[in-house]
Amino acid sequence: MKNIKDVNNKFHQSELSRRQFVTSAIAGSLALGLSPSLLRAQTQVSQAPVTLRGNVFDLNIGYKTVNYTGTEKIATAINGSVPAPILRWREGDEITLRVTNNLAVDSSIHWHGIILPSSMDGVPGMSFDGIRLGESFEYKFPINQSGTYWYHSHSGFQEQTGMYGAIVVDPIETDPISVERDYVVLLSDWSDTSPEKVYATLKKRSHYYNFNQRTVGDIFSDIRNKGVAQTWNERAMWNQMRMTDRDIADVTAYTYTYLMNGASPDPGWLGLFNRNERIRLRFINGSAMTIFDVRIPGLKMTVVAADGQNIEPITVDEFRIGTAETYDVIVEPDFDNAYAVFAQSIDRSGYALGTLTSDVSLKAEIPAMDPRPILSMRDMGMAMQDMDMPGMQMSNSNMPMQNMDMSAQPMEHQHTEGMDMSAMEMDMPAQPMEHQHTEGMDMSAMGMDMPAQPMEHQHTEGMDMSAMGMDMSAQPMEHQHTEGMDMSNMSMRMRMDMDMGSSVGMGSDQAIVHADTEFGPQVDMRSASPQSGLNDPGIGLREHQNLYGRKVLTYADIHNLYPTIDTREPSREIQLHLTGNMQRYMWSMNGIPFSDAEPLRLTYGERVRFTLVNDTMMTHPIHLHGMWSELETGSALNIPRKHTVLVQPGSKISYLVTADARGSWAYHCHLLYHMMGMFREVVVS
Repeated sequence: MKNIKDVNNKFHQSELSRRQFVTSAIAGSLALGLSPSLLRAQTQVSQAPVTLRGNVFDLNIGYKTVNYTGTEKIATAINGSVPAPILRWREGDEITLRVTNNLAVDSSIHWHGIILPSSMDGVPGMSFDGIRLGESFEYKFPINQSGTYWYHSHSGFQEQTGMYGAIVVDPIETDPISVERDYVVLLSDWSDTSPEKVYATLKKRSHYYNFNQRTVGDIFSDIRNKGVAQTWNERAMWNQMRMTDRDIADVTAYTYTYLMNGASPDPGWLGLFNRNERIRLRFINGSAMTIFDVRIPGLKMTVVAADGQNIEPITVDEFRIGTAETYDVIVEPDFDNAYAVFAQSIDRSGYALGTLTSDVSLKAEIPAMDPRPILSMRDMGMAMQDMDMPGMQMSNSNMPMQNMDMSAQPMEHQHTEGMDMSAMEMDMPAQPMEHQHTEGMDMSAMGMDMPAQPMEHQHTEGMDMSAMGMDMSAQPMEHQHTEGMDMSNMSMRMRMDMDMGSSVGMGSDQAIVHADTEFGPQVDMRSASPQSGLNDPGIGLREHQNLYGRKVLTYADIHNLYPTIDTREPSREIQLHLTGNMQRYMWSMNGIPFSDAEPLRLTYGERVRFTLVNDTMMTHPIHLHGMWSELETGSALNIPRKHTVLVQPGSKISYLVTADARGSWAYHCHLLYHMMGMFREVVVS
């Protein structure tokens, strides 16, 4: 375990010094046969990485200059390519990969989703020591599967800086899916800001990249739609956890540029097709922190594989692809037409884009992004029976809500003068809010984050804004009227007791039990009544069938094309809670960060149920190395096998694992900046 902790400490390393970079870049360019002048010239993003085929591969890790935003930056490349080359293997072959590290730091490659010996898995400190500067490591393993997978660094933040690529394994027998054309569509995120700085920023202020915060206007909108009582109660709940209902993504398009096959949205990736062709699109989410929602307006997509495994075909209009997941879809476009391959980020702050066309002169219309999602009580892991909305007892004695007779129906044209709206946490907008009138309102303890931009013509006469916990702007707020405002004690927050009990039945072998380790400053939320995530398409997608007539894929739709191999019932169940404190940007399992956690121990050959309970309001893609995670969808004879499972906010999900691979395996959230804490070692012996 000591080596693992040492490796994770390296995640906090500062950026390379200029001398280190120059030395390593020259070494890398020479090793690749590239002159320094040619290395500098390679700043244009290619339409797709090269495809390498065969049984033996030489891969060189080095530096490359890229330009995705108008500014040249240094990326981490394999064979001078970002993304790395597509590796095309064949089921039944033994693969040899000679990897040489020309970086100024240690490196590694993990073969994501490939079932192989633990010593070949590529996790430094767990399966091997890593690859030192100037040294090589030979990976060698048999291929006993087919499908779409990918590979990436498992060292530091190298995955974020460009070290990722696609793997396609052709089946040894006839492929059940017949197509005329086959494309990899690799999604990723890029920031000109170093990942070390991004992480340091999140640790200081977790909402730094989130510009979609609540405003005073949202409060009035909620009051009109829900009534004062319900609005009051809901805001008090969010305030207790010091979170907002806009915490959808940690890192957004404010710093990220979203890429498709290494191309930014302008110009975007280009895929060509001929008349009457069936096309297979192999979608891979190789991003560091971004969950994408994918659709191709005007085309139905038939999903035929999930995480490399063939499934019973299911036709959809869109699907969510978590970080590290893969989906294969079949499309049949009309000739003489162009289609936008559109992958919007889960928070709707940006998108990756491609064009599928029969003629390069044809232009596809770029669709508008969907509305930004807003979290609900459901995403807090609360059922309606957990909430006593009309008579909720507040700990602030100045707010006797139980004595107030307030309609829960929408209230049109209400006057809110003199209202005490304390304890209603929200963030003020980054954009101007014009001509709002809030005379006499006591908005204490609302926890608002005041804007860095001017708020014009606001009238706040008589407002008691004490205890708001506001982060006031260093920039001027023009034309504001703040006469009579009591802004004393602005750091105070109302506290309320929301512990709904230690356990609630979940309909399986175990009740939901929150361990003692979940209680403390490292955890800011515990799900009281988590619902199953199987039939949930996810936050921001739930109403798309009704609103737009778009069928969205859910896990419940996925059924393996072949019969379940291991039909045994599990001998035991392991319940793991995904935990965190968003304000402090701390992530863990069962409230325990990886650095303090003991390994999970499995006996070779046993069948175990893993139940994941998401005690946060963020979506987490959980990846188990070395073994399949078999989703319990209710169809025991055709259980889908996955290597990465999305766990919805405030929800639960279970899957079966056959411990058929001896050794030490990584088990973690695949959001890169969560991984350091939300991580376990699984030992099979």
